[in-house]
Amino acid sequence: MSPPDEAHRLAAEQRARVLIDQQLEAAGWVVQDKKDLNLFAGPGIAVREVVMKPGHGRVDYLLYVDKAVVGVIEAKPQGTPLSGVEWQSAMYAEGLPADVRLKALTTDGRLPFVFEASGGETHFTNGFDPEPRARAIFNFPRPGTLARTIRAANEDPDTATWRGRIRNLPELDTAPLRPSQITAINGIEKSLAEQRFDRSLVQMATGAGKTYTAVTQSYRLLKWGGFNRILFLVDRNNLAEQTLAEFQNYRTPDDGRRFTELYNVAKLNHGGMPDSTKVAISTIQRVFKVLKSEQVPEGDDQGIDDFVPDAPVEVAYNPDLPPEAFDLVIVDEAHRSIYGVWRRVLEYFDAHVVGLTATPGKQTFGFFRQNLVSEYTYPQSVADGVNVDFDIYRIKTEISEQGSTIEAGTIVPKVDRRTRVERLEELDEDLEYTGKQLDRAVTAKAQIRLVLETFRDRLYTEIFPGRSTVPKTLIFAKDDAHAEEIVTTVREVFGKGNDFAAKITYNARDPKRQLQAFRTSPTLRFAVTVDMIATGTDVKPLECVFFMRDVRSAQYFEQMKGRGARTIDKATFQGVTPDAENKTRFVIVDAVGVTEHEYVEPPLNRDKSISLKQLLDKAATLNLTEAETATLASRLSALEAQLAPAERTELDSVAGQPLRTIVRALVDAVDPDRQAKQVEVGGSIQDLLDAAIEPIAANPDLRTRIIELRRAHDRVIDEVSADTLVDAYGVVDTDRAKATIESWKAYLEEHRAEITAIQVIQESKERRIAFPDIQELADRISRPPYNWTPDFIWDAYVALGATYRGSRGTRTRHSLTDLVSLLRYTVGVDDELVPYADRVQEKYVAWLSQQEQGGIMFSDTERWWLDRMVAIIAASAGITADDLDEAPFIERGGVDGALRDLGDGAGDLLEQLNQELTA
Repeated sequence: MSPPDEAHRLAAEQRARVLIDQQLEAAGWVVQDKKDLNLFAGPGIAVREVVMKPGHGRVDYLLYVDKAVVGVIEAKPQGTPLSGVEWQSAMYAEGLPADVRLKALTTDGRLPFVFEASGGETHFTNGFDPEPRARAIFNFPRPGTLARTIRAANEDPDTATWRGRIRNLPELDTAPLRPSQITAINGIEKSLAEQRFDRSLVQMATGAGKTYTAVTQSYRLLKWGGFNRILFLVDRNNLAEQTLAEFQNYRTPDDGRRFTELYNVAKLNHGGMPDSTKVAISTIQRVFKVLKSEQVPEGDDQGIDDFVPDAPVEVAYNPDLPPEAFDLVIVDEAHRSIYGVWRRVLEYFDAHVVGLTATPGKQTFGFFRQNLVSEYTYPQSVADGVNVDFDIYRIKTEISEQGSTIEAGTIVPKVDRRTRVERLEELDEDLEYTGKQLDRAVTAKAQIRLVLETFRDRLYTEIFPGRSTVPKTLIFAKDDAHAEEIVTTVREVFGKGNDFAAKITYNARDPKRQLQAFRTSPTLRFAVTVDMIATGTDVKPLECVFFMRDVRSAQYFEQMKGRGARTIDKATFQGVTPDAENKTRFVIVDAVGVTEHEYVEPPLNRDKSISLKQLLDKAATLNLTEAETATLASRLSALEAQLAPAERTELDSVAGQPLRTIVRALVDAVDPDRQAKQVEVGGSIQDLLDAAIEPIAANPDLRTRIIELRRAHDRVIDEVSADTLVDAYGVVDTDRAKATIESWKAYLEEHRAEITAIQVIQESKERRIAFPDIQELADRISRPPYNWTPDFIWDAYVALGATYRGSRGTRTRHSLTDLVSLLRYTVGVDDELVPYADRVQEKYVAWLSQQEQGGIMFSDTERWWLDRMVAIIAASAGITADDLDEAPFIERGGVDGALRDLGDGAGDLLEQLNQELTA
C-alpha cells in the first residue's frame, strides 16, 4: 500500500491526466491505452503509458501523427513547476522503443515535439526551432498542425518553423518607406529572430504610417518568413474597413501586385475563418465573441466594439479558432484596457504579439516585457515633416470654471436621456452644479454659446490671423446629447445651414458618409464627435481640434490630439480650404482645461514672442535656451513644409545637409531622454544644445537664405491704406512678349541638364511627363528673376501671333499641365498651341472610338468613371489608384467602387488611359 503522501500525489496526477485527456480530445487527438492501440482511429493518436527503451522509464503519452510517432507528453499534478521536469520529458524523447514507426527526428536524434502538462498548464518545445526552448501554450496543437511542420521539415529541417525561416529574410526594400518605418520593421524582425521575447512593441507617432508599416511587415512574414496566418487587431470595427483598404491598396515591392491578389484578407466573423484567410482583421471584443462561439455582426456595433467588462475575461478552448490559428498578432492602437481585462484573449494564441502605438503607457510596456524595438516620438515626426506642430488656444468662461446655481422655483426643461423627450419642471430647491458636472447632469446653453462665439470672434484675428474661411474643426463632446447641442449652436453662431456642421458619432445617421464628406467637402467645416473619430481616423485637412470635454488619460488625449497632426499636400488642402497656403500647424482649442493636465507635453513652438531672425541671431552666438531651441525647430519645420522643391534643394545645398536633419537634431537636443543620457555620461545639456545648433551657428549663408525664403513666403495684409484708380486699359506689348519668349527658350536650353521635364520633351515627344516634374518646372520658373507662370508665357506666344487652337481664350487662366503644351510648341513637337486638357480630351474621344470599333461599348456607369479619370489626367498629367479614393470618386465608393463598376480590369483601364492620353 502506498504511503499517504504518495497516494495523494498519484491521485493528483490522475486528476491531471483526466484534464489532459479532455484537452487532447478537444484538439482532435484520439486518446488510447496501449492495449487498445489503433493507429487508424484518426490522424493524431495519443497513447497512454508506453514503456520506453531500457533506462528511459514509462512515458505518460506517446504521440502519433499519420501513424508515426512524433512526440511525448510528461504529465504532472497541477501546481508542479513544469520547467523542473523538462529533463524527464527529454529523456523520453530520446528513449524510443524498437517497435515504433518513426515519422521525423531532429538532428540530435530526439523526437521533435515535447510537452509537459498538468491540466492547468502546458509547455511545448518544438525541436525544429533553431534554439528549441519550452514555451507556455494554451492547449495542445491539433494533429494537422504538427503534420504541417513535419512536411516542412522534410523539405528543410532548418526552416520547418517560422523561427528558423525568420533568420533568412531578404533585404528590406526601403524605397517606399520612411526612415521611422524602416527602423520599426528592422526592429520587429530582429526581435523575432532573437526570440528573447515573445512580444515586441513599436512606438510610432500618430500619422507616421503605422498601418502601412504593419502591412509591409505582414507581406514579408507571409511570403518569406514562414508565417501561416496573421491576426490584425484594430481599436474599433469602423477602423477595420480602413485597415482592409490599406491591405487592398498595398503594392508588393517585388512584382507590383496588390497584397489581396496574393493573400486573402478578411474581417473575422462568427464560425472562424476559411483556410484561405491569411490576414484576419478584428477588434479584440469580436475575437472574444468568436472564441465563445457567439454571433458576431459584420457591421459596426458600438455595444460590441466599445464594450469593456468589469473584470478580466477568461477564455476557453475553441476548436474552430485554436491557439495555433495565428503565428502573429498585430495590435494596432487597441483599446487602452486591452492589456488588463482582455489580456487572456491575447495570451490564448501561440503567436508573437507586436504592438503598434503612438502613446504607450506603463501597462503597455509591462505587457510587452519592456521590449521596445523602435521609438519615434511626436516631436521627431514634426522634425521629419511627417506631422505638423500645434498651438494651444485656451477659452475660459465663468460657468465652465466655477459652475452655477439655478434658484428654486425656476421652471427648467428636463430631457429624458433615453427618449430625448423634453418636459418642463419647476425646481423645488436650489440646484448648484460645478464645472465638472457640465453637460453630464446639466447643460448650460449659454456656456456652449459663449465658447463658440468666442471662437468665432477670435478666429481670424488671434487663432488663424488673416484667414477668411473657417478651418476644418473637430469638436470633442461629452456624450451624444452634448454633441447634438453643440451642432445646433455652431450652426446658429455662424449663421449657417445643416451642411456646415454635422454630428459624427455612432448614433448619427450614416456616420461613414459624413466622415468622408468632412474629409473632402469644402462646405462641411465642423464635425462634432464623442469617440468615433478619437483614434485611428485620418482627416488630413483638419486644423482645429476643439476640446469641450475633459480627458483623464494621457494616451487617449494624445490619440485625440493626433487627429489634427496629419500633413497634406497643398493642392488637396486648398481644394477644401481655399484661403490656406499650406498646412504648417494645427490648433488645440481648449474650453475645459484639458491641456493643463501634467501629462500634456508642450508644442515645439514654445515662445511665440520671438521672431525667426531673432532665433537665428541667438543661434549664431550659441545663446539659445532650451525652449528657444525647440521653437527654432518648429519654425524651421513649418518653413520647410512651405518651400517649393527647388527651394528645398537649394537650401539643403547651402546647409550642406538636408534641413530636416538639422531640425531633427534640434528636436533630439530638447528630448528629456537624450538629455538624461547626456548627463549620465558626464556631459551637459548645454553641450547637447550647442552641438545641435552648430550647423546653423557656423553657416552665416544658411541663416541669410532662411530669412530670405521666410520673407518670400510671408504675405503682409494691408488693411489700412486706401487706393485710387489711375487708369485701366489693355495693351499688347510685342517687344516685351518677344523678350519673354527669347528668355524662355534660353532658359530651357541652359537648364536642360537639371530639369527633368525639359529633358523628357527634348528626348522623346511620345514620353509622358510626370506631374511632379511639371511641378518642378513651374516652381523653378516662378522664382525671381523670371516670375513666370504658364499664363504669362502662353500670352506672350499669342501676342506674337502663334497659331492657337483650343476651347479657351488667351486671357483664361492656364493650368500647370499647359506647361507640357508650351514645351511641345517651343521645341517644335507641335506646330500650334493646344491646351493640355483639350489635347487629352481629343485623344480620349479617339480612344473611345477605337474601343467601339473593337466591339467594346461602355455603359453610362462605366463612362461616369472613365470621364472623371480623364478629367484628373487633364489636370494632373496622369492618375493613380490612390486618386480613386479622393473626390469625386469617393462618392461612388472609391477604389472598391471602381472594382465594382469596372470589374477586375479597372486597373488595366486606368493604366491604358495613362498611356494613351498623356504622351
